[in-house]
Amino acid sequence: MSPHETVTMEIALALAVVKTLVLVVGSVITYFAFKAYRRTRQRALGLLALGFGLVTLGLVLAGMLYEILEVPLAAGILLESVLVLAGFVVIAYSLYVQ
Repeated sequence: MSPHETVTMEIALALAVVKTLVLVVGSVITYFAFKAYRRTRQRALGLLALGFGLVTLGLVLAGMLYEILEVPLAAGILLESVLVLAGFVVIAYSLYVQ
């Protein structure tokens, strides 16, 4: 086993806590953006909610795929990066749209 594959229990626990907080905070932001969209029906707010949802999903998905479905870590990180990129593109577009 290479040194890059060694993860201490403390780091694994800290990662789980941080990812859980990302999920909670990202979900709250997504919820409020979606709630604002439902209230105003402004397309930009709907896109903003979608973008934050994609970013949140991406940031949490890699670890879940690795731990639960035993997907190779590199594949999980790639999917995470694609979802985060897509979310940022949607967020940027939502800020551009009138």
